[in-house]
Amino acid sequence: MRKTEFMNFEIDDSQIIHNETRSRFEISLDGSLAVLDYSIDGDSILMLHVGVPHEFRGRGVAALITKAALEYAKSKSLNVVPICSYVQAYLRRHPE
Repeated sequence: MRKTEFMNFEIDDSQIIHNETRSRFEISLDGSLAVLDYSIDGDSILMLHVGVPHEFRGRGVAALITKAALEYAKSKSLNVVPICSYVQAYLRRHPE
């Protein structure tokens, strides 16, 4: 489990919620919401957008959400289609 410290609180990957109804992974950050939006198309998951509130950028939140989405894709044997430029960059940095 990866923990990231923010100002006066910590988050970890166990706090990421898979909101299947809204087709996104999300995490609440001190009243704000960071998300990774996706769409399922057959045996593929299209990772459309990662959004992190400005005040929480650069602290690993996007990486936590992206990792959770990729683990979900792997568990469901889905092909990943990285539409979002952040997800594309993440995959280049983490080819495993």
